[in-house]
Amino acid sequence: MLLGEVMTLLTQYKTVAGYGEAEIVIERSRFIGYAQRVTTEEEAAAFIAAIKKKHWDATHNCSAFVIGEHDQIQRSSDDGEPSGTAGKPILECIKKNGCKDTAVVVTRYFGGIKLGAGGLVRAYTAGTVAALKAAGIVAHVLHQAIAVSVDYTWWGKVENELRIGRQRVVDTVFTDKVTVHVLIPAGEEEAFVAGMVDLTNGQAEIVRGERKYVEVPIEAVGDEG
Repeated sequence: MLLGEVMTLLTQYKTVAGYGEAEIVIERSRFIGYAQRVTTEEEAAAFIAAIKKKHWDATHNCSAFVIGEHDQIQRSSDDGEPSGTAGKPILECIKKNGCKDTAVVVTRYFGGIKLGAGGLVRAYTAGTVAALKAAGIVAHVLHQAIAVSVDYTWWGKVENELRIGRQRVVDTVFTDKVTVHVLIPAGEEEAFVAGMVDLTNGQAEIVRGERKYVEVPIEAVGDEG
């Protein structure tokens, strides 16, 4: 990854945990919401096509998806509902909930009672909310990979420090030295490195690796989206 691309990475973003499905009934019409994590437009199209195939006899299969850390790709479809009453509300609901890399399809089986434009917007929004809740929402938090190598004489101190820190220990390799591979939340790298240098009197060998996202439960994340 190029330096310019690294600098534009979000420190964290939300997405669905995986597949979710939920059904609600409004004025005798069935609305079945489906949500899925997708990372490409092709994956989103395939997901939507699969739901349409499953519900080939439905009155409508309306959909929307948002892809990219900066919502670079956004698409929506009313699938025969009045313009702006289905696909757009689904899309806006996904975005309002801060979800990225997410596709939602809301299938409708008409129950005989017309809902009107406002009623349709509320119904498709409710179907989207139900689908997102069923899928669950998680956060992807940016971390910096760091490898710390020390002589065995320093390992006890380093190991104790790692037990109380916020880093994630990925692997520990024991050879002529001990090398521990950790992931540090973005923005905390300098403090971690400085702490390791101070702890080992400058004897630690520290190598920075790539930046990567780590999935964490949403309740462990702050208010940022």
